[in-house]
Amino acid sequence: MRDVFEEIFVLQGPEPVDPTDSARRNMRALRRRFYEEVAVCDDPSGFAVALDGRPIRTPARRALAAPRRPLGEAIAAEWRAQAGFIDPAAMPMTRLANTIIDGVAAAPDEVAGEIAKYLGSDLVCYRAATPQGLVARQSLHWDPILAWAKTALGAGFATVHGIVHVPQPDDAVARARAAIPCDPWRLGAVHAVTTLTGSALIALALAKGDIGQDAAWAAAHVDEDWNMEFWGRDELGLKRRGYRLAEMTAAAQVLAEVGGGTNAMAGEGLAKP
Repeated sequence: MRDVFEEIFVLQGPEPVDPTDSARRNMRALRRRFYEEVAVCDDPSGFAVALDGRPIRTPARRALAAPRRPLGEAIAAEWRAQAGFIDPAAMPMTRLANTIIDGVAAAPDEVAGEIAKYLGSDLVCYRAATPQGLVARQSLHWDPILAWAKTALGAGFATVHGIVHVPQPDDAVARARAAIPCDPWRLGAVHAVTTLTGSALIALALAKGDIGQDAAWAAAHVDEDWNMEFWGRDELGLKRRGYRLAEMTAAAQVLAEVGGGTNAMAGEGLAKP
């Protein structure tokens, strides 16, 4: 089973894969489903997933086990859902678990550092000057996040018009960085949300349970949604967006299940300032 699994899931570092690119690369190499039964069983490392009674190993030969049973069941559900062939692009929770177990747990400081880099140029700090409709929409979705950072984290971030980098106050970055979780599963989920949204502040608010997944997703796509309203929808782009949403949902479920946050999967947003 080791060889089969390694062929299906190539060992990844802490950087989430692009599911569309991954699917394209593996289109000709999808393996046929080789198992009948999928189960979740107790394991010293957590709630492990087994195929026909044999535990799954990650590409680095660690147990594919989640710290909470609902997460183990979510991984198992992905394996059950595979039909004739096993498609890694349709298994976001399994991929996230692999990344956390093999990558994040082995290098937590480096992963936290990657998240912290986003704090220096966070999406919600860079605003359009025109048109007024976009300016208003960015304010509607992003101002509450900055207000949350100031109130909940004591971190006051500055906004700027345009895309020219402006350094943020060292104190604000340090205070926000202190909120990055240490638990590998929460850390991996925050990293995934950060890279998916372009905003560490959105990810941290989601991790704290102070913003719901729907609101976080909407905040991350203000500019994209605005452009689609004016220029139309691109089918390939929408497909990629669907894959990213699945990644986001998996990360939000991890945050909701592994302590710290109370509402990561809910749809509520932050209170308007």
